[in-house]
Amino acid sequence: MTETTSYSGNGLVLVKNPHLDLMEEDVLYHLDLGTKTHNLPAMFGDIKFVCVGGSPNRMRAFAQFMQQELGLAAAGEDVADICAGSDRYAMYRAGPVLSISHGMGIPSISIMLHELIKLLHHAKCRDVTIIRIGTSGGLGIEAGSVVITDTAVDSSFRPRFEQVVLGDVVVRSTELDKDLAEELLACSRDIPDFPTLIGHTMCTYDFYEGQGRLDGALCSFSSEKKLEYLRRAYEAGVRNIEMESSAFAALCRLCGLKAAVVCVTLLDRLEGDQIRASHEVLWEYQQRPQRLIAAFIRKRLGLTRTD
Repeated sequence: MTETTSYSGNGLVLVKNPHLDLMEEDVLYHLDLGTKTHNLPAMFGDIKFVCVGGSPNRMRAFAQFMQQELGLAAAGEDVADICAGSDRYAMYRAGPVLSISHGMGIPSISIMLHELIKLLHHAKCRDVTIIRIGTSGGLGIEAGSVVITDTAVDSSFRPRFEQVVLGDVVVRSTELDKDLAEELLACSRDIPDFPTLIGHTMCTYDFYEGQGRLDGALCSFSSEKKLEYLRRAYEAGVRNIEMESSAFAALCRLCGLKAAVVCVTLLDRLEGDQIRASHEVLWEYQQRPQRLIAAFIRKRLGLTRTD
């Protein structure tokens, strides 16, 4: 069964669940929020950009960075965790920008997205852009490159996300907004100190065997078989590998959200499996997607630098 995509003509975030209208309260349990206990339109109605990433600390740092970039606070000034009552996810805001952690892997990001999309719907947010920022393994490109995903593909290089629902296999498209990807690429031209490109992102359910690594607790294949598979992925247009993009693309597309995935590569998987760069180098790499997204948001808001 393949589900179709639809978009709201008024810019509102869609939910495709008729049961929500019958509920006295919608408890967003993992975000520690609810439609009765919180005034969601007052708290979030002016949100225009949502940025999600795996690590709570990284998303807190991104919110602090955006506070500074938008002229809302001094560098390093602390931000409050809106989801402090939960230990599953962390959420921060900087003006019209919401910054949320999603953990590792499809199950974790899927839970967060269901509740985030309902949050944006209940808050009556309009014209929201959502971007996943993170890290990944590169494929045939230099470490530190930033990949803007055009399509998330599965481990067989197909542009689809499959999920079993009540025993039926549901297939969802994983294409991302092409205009948004091109807009981000255009913004990258003003940041010349690292390479940025558009390409396919392969999304897997596992970090080790699922990504063809030789260094896990289990390994059922040879190094030659691994390299042959990764070369086929490269020939299919894959330029990086991570574990969230297919579910992210599918859910956002179905709910009418313009979405992008922007990940930095920490190594070239054709050259090895283990990340060996220093902490200082990795820290600088992780700033690259954040710098690009900050430039994009500033441009969208019509803000120019004074420094």
